[in-house]
Order: sequence, then structure tokens, then C-alpha cells
Amino acid sequence: MRVEAIVLSHTDWGEADRLLWLYTRELGKVRAIAKGLRKPRSRKAGHLEPFTRVSLQLARGRDMWIVTQAESVDFYISLREDLMRVGYASYVVELLDRFTYEEGENLSLYRLICETLDRLDKEPDAPLTVRYYEVRLLDLIGFRPMLFKCAAGGSEIKAEDQYFSAALGGVVCPACAPKTPGLIPISLQALKYFRHFQRSSYSEARHAHPSESVDREMEQIMQHYLTYLLERSLNTPAFLRRVRREENLET
Repeated sequence: MRVEAIVLSHTDWGEADRLLWLYTRELGKVRAIAKGLRKPRSRKAGHLEPFTRVSLQLARGRDMWIVTQAESVDFYISLREDLMRVGYASYVVELLDRFTYEEGENLSLYRLICETLDRLDKEPDAPLTVRYYEVRLLDLIGFRPMLFKCAAGGSEIKAEDQYFSAALGGVVCPACAPKTPGLIPISLQALKYFRHFQRSSYSEARHAHPSESVDREMEQIMQHYLTYLLERSLNTPAFLRRVRREENLET
């Protein structure tokens, strides 16, 4: 079977093989074995690195798919030359991997990950690309946060600083905050950008220019919400923070 896929991750398997997690256009998320991939002369090796877009020929094995042919469609070379963008690419792929199962085709999710990797490769504002991805991913997997009405009381959210509840999945107004546990603050500016990303196309969202401090706030709120939903921490945010610290020390 011929499929197009994004390589999510891989692990060593046996003496020379690799087990791949793929998100495919035709089948959704699948596992596949690439036999002999770790051998020095393997022709498939360079095509099956994480966050590479590939065209694959798959054969049905006893327990999982077997990769019989592999050819890169897009290696996203530019983003691989920048450590911070490598971290962002690893992050968006990890999110898709953690939130999806082997449950069949989802063209919207496949399109979103391909578009996001392409934007990280070409667009100047990588943080904005990632924030937009987070918001759209939550929409597509059924965890769209409530940003326009209070998640606790249902009243319209006013133009002022608010609170965010991961447990309730949205913004909580100051009136409901004292009787709602587990809240973190969200500034009016951060809320405005989240709302803008939630209801806009990327071509509209890319004209937004949140300050560095607002982007950091949005990042922290997203990490709080995503960690709550997954019931465990993600791996890549720590790597991103380390790279950011090192870059700041250099400057």
C-alpha cells in the first residue's frame, strides 16, 4: 500500500531494525517496522528521520506494517539548521503523537502537521506558528477551550484580566474565581491572542505580533492545559527551555 506520512518517532527494534510511529494521510497513526534500517548501507535510513514527510510503500505484516520502500517528500532542511526550530518541530510532532491513537484516517490532522512543519521551515515567527498549531490541534481533537464565556458560570467574558481552569477547559471570570480551585491567571492580552487564533485562518493569524512576554505567558498556559489533559508532562518543552537559556547567555 502506498501512503504519505510524517515520521513521528522511532526506536531500535531487534538487531538492525527500527520501529516507527507514523502519521499517515491515508491511515492516520500507524506503527511500522523498517527492516535493516540501522545497517550502514540501508537505502531507507536517510528518509525515515523524525518530522520528515515521506512517501512509503507498506506491506501488511503479521502484527504491524512493514516499510518496503521509502522516499523523502520534504526533509524540511532549513528548520534542521536551527536548534530552536528543531525543538519546535519535535514539540509539534510529540503533541500529535501523544494525543492520537491508531484510530483511522484524519485528513485535517495530517494537513495541520504538514502545514505546521512547512511554516516552521519557512516562516520567520516560529513561536506564533507553534501557538497557532496548539490552538488548532485542540480544536481537532475535541478539547477546544472556552474563551468567550466563563467556564464556571457561563457569563460573557469581559475585557479584563481573567483566570484559566484546565479542569473546566476554559476561562473563568473574576466573580467565579474565588469558588473555583486550580486556577492560573491569564492576562487580557494573552486572551485576545488565543481568541484571535481560535477563530482565524493562519493567513489572518500570522499578522499578530504578541510581545515576547505575552508569548511566554501563552506558552505557560498551554503547557498547563496540555499537561492536565495528558495527565503527564511532555518531553520537548524542557529541551526548548534549555536551548532558550543557552541562546540568551550567548547574547
